[in-house]
Amino acid sequence: MSRNHLICVVDDDRSMLRMLTRAINAAGCDVASFGSAEEFLNSGRIGEFACLILDVDLPGISGLELQTQLNRVGQNLPVIFISGEATQKTRQRALSEGALAFFDKPFNIQSLLATVRSVETRPVI
Repeated sequence: MSRNHLICVVDDDRSMLRMLTRAINAAGCDVASFGSAEEFLNSGRIGEFACLILDVDLPGISGLELQTQLNRVGQNLPVIFISGEATQKTRQRALSEGALAFFDKPFNIQSLLATVRSVETRPVI
Protein backbone atom coordinates (compact mmCIF):
# COMPACT_ATOMS: atom_id res chain seq x y z
CA MET A 1 0.00 0.00 0.00
CA SER A 2 1.21 3.47 -0.68
CA ARG A 3 1.42 6.27 1.85
CA ASN A 4 -0.74 8.56 -0.28
CA HIS A 5 -3.77 6.39 0.55
CA LEU A 6 -5.51 7.71 3.63
CA ILE A 7 -7.69 5.06 5.22
CA CYS A 8 -10.52 5.97 7.57
CA VAL A 9 -11.65 3.74 10.43
CA VAL A 10 -14.91 4.38 12.29
CA ASP A 11 -15.50 2.21 15.37
CA ASP A 12 -16.65 3.05 18.88
CA ASP A 13 -14.33 0.39 20.35
CA ARG A 14 -11.11 2.30 21.16
CA SER A 15 -9.00 -0.87 21.35
CA MET A 16 -10.20 -1.87 17.86
CA LEU A 17 -9.33 1.63 16.58
CA ARG A 18 -5.82 1.36 18.02
CA MET A 19 -5.26 -2.13 16.61
CA LEU A 20 -6.48 -1.21 13.13
CA THR A 21 -4.52 2.05 13.11
CA ARG A 22 -1.28 0.21 13.96
CA ALA A 23 -1.88 -2.57 11.43
CA ILE A 24 -2.78 -0.20 8.60
CA ASN A 25 0.16 2.08 9.37
CA ALA A 26 2.48 -0.94 9.41
CA ALA A 27 1.10 -1.91 5.99
CA GLY A 28 2.12 1.48 4.61
CA CYS A 29 -1.01 3.63 4.75
CA ASP A 30 -1.95 6.64 6.79
CA VAL A 31 -5.02 6.33 8.98
CA ALA A 32 -7.60 8.69 10.44
CA SER A 33 -9.87 7.21 13.08
CA PHE A 34 -13.20 8.29 14.49
CA GLY A 35 -15.31 6.94 17.36
CA SER A 36 -18.67 7.62 15.72
CA ALA A 37 -20.33 8.31 12.40
CA GLU A 38 -21.14 11.83 13.58
CA GLU A 39 -17.49 12.50 14.38
CA PHE A 40 -16.58 11.29 10.88
CA LEU A 41 -19.28 13.41 9.19
CA ASN A 42 -18.31 16.52 11.18
CA SER A 43 -14.62 16.13 10.33
CA GLY A 44 -15.02 17.80 6.93
CA ARG A 45 -12.55 15.24 5.54
CA ILE A 46 -14.81 12.78 3.72
CA GLY A 47 -13.28 13.53 0.31
CA GLU A 48 -9.75 12.77 1.57
CA PHE A 49 -10.19 9.05 2.15
CA ALA A 50 -9.36 6.18 -0.19
CA CYS A 51 -11.36 3.71 1.88
CA LEU A 52 -13.65 3.53 4.92
CA ILE A 53 -13.49 0.68 7.43
CA LEU A 54 -16.79 0.94 9.25
CA ASP A 55 -18.30 -0.81 12.24
CA VAL A 56 -21.98 -1.69 11.83
CA ASP A 57 -23.00 -1.09 15.44
CA LEU A 58 -22.22 2.50 16.32
CA PRO A 59 -23.93 4.77 18.83
CA GLY A 60 -26.13 7.36 17.12
CA ILE A 61 -25.90 6.92 13.35
CA SER A 62 -25.19 3.25 12.60
CA GLY A 63 -22.65 2.11 10.06
CA LEU A 64 -25.42 1.05 7.68
CA GLU A 65 -27.12 4.44 8.02
CA LEU A 66 -23.81 6.18 7.31
CA GLN A 67 -23.31 4.06 4.19
CA THR A 68 -26.82 5.02 3.01
CA GLN A 69 -26.14 8.72 3.65
CA LEU A 70 -22.84 8.60 1.74
CA ASN A 71 -24.51 6.83 -1.19
CA ARG A 72 -27.36 9.34 -1.19
CA VAL A 73 -24.98 12.30 -1.61
CA GLY A 74 -22.91 10.54 -4.29
CA GLN A 75 -19.83 9.77 -2.18
CA ASN A 76 -18.37 6.71 -3.91
CA LEU A 77 -16.17 5.89 -0.95
CA PRO A 78 -15.25 2.18 -0.82
CA VAL A 79 -16.61 0.72 2.44
CA ILE A 80 -15.39 -2.34 4.31
CA PHE A 81 -17.70 -3.33 7.16
CA ILE A 82 -16.66 -4.97 10.41
CA SER A 83 -19.09 -6.26 13.01
CA GLY A 84 -19.22 -8.33 16.15
CA GLU A 85 -22.88 -9.28 15.92
CA ALA A 86 -24.07 -9.03 12.33
CA THR A 87 -27.07 -10.88 11.00
CA GLN A 88 -27.28 -12.28 7.49
CA LYS A 89 -29.82 -9.54 6.71
CA THR A 90 -27.36 -6.86 7.85
CA ARG A 91 -24.56 -8.38 5.77
CA GLN A 92 -26.79 -8.60 2.68
CA ARG A 93 -27.92 -4.99 3.05
CA ALA A 94 -24.35 -3.70 3.38
CA LEU A 95 -23.13 -5.65 0.36
CA SER A 96 -26.17 -4.80 -1.78
CA GLU A 97 -25.56 -1.11 -1.08
CA GLY A 98 -22.01 -1.42 -2.41
CA ALA A 99 -19.74 -2.50 0.45
CA LEU A 100 -16.51 -4.09 -0.76
CA ALA A 101 -16.48 -6.67 2.02
CA PHE A 102 -17.96 -7.61 5.37
CA PHE A 103 -15.77 -9.03 8.16
CA ASP A 104 -17.03 -10.59 11.37
CA LYS A 105 -15.08 -9.78 14.54
CA PRO A 106 -12.71 -11.29 15.33
CA PHE A 107 -11.39 -11.19 11.78
CA ASN A 108 -8.13 -12.06 10.12
CA ILE A 109 -6.22 -8.77 9.85
CA GLN A 110 -4.29 -9.95 6.79
CA SER A 111 -7.56 -10.61 4.94
CA LEU A 112 -8.83 -7.15 5.86
CA LEU A 113 -5.55 -5.55 4.72
CA ALA A 114 -5.75 -7.46 1.42
CA THR A 115 -9.19 -5.92 0.88
CA VAL A 116 -7.81 -2.46 1.69
CA ARG A 117 -4.98 -3.07 -0.81
CA SER A 118 -7.55 -3.93 -3.48
CA VAL A 119 -8.79 -0.32 -3.30
CA GLU A 120 -5.54 0.81 -4.95
CA THR A 121 -6.30 -1.18 -8.09
CA ARG A 122 -10.01 -0.39 -8.19
CA PRO A 123 -11.13 1.84 -11.06
CA VAL A 124 -12.36 5.27 -10.00
CA ILE A 125 -16.04 5.75 -10.87
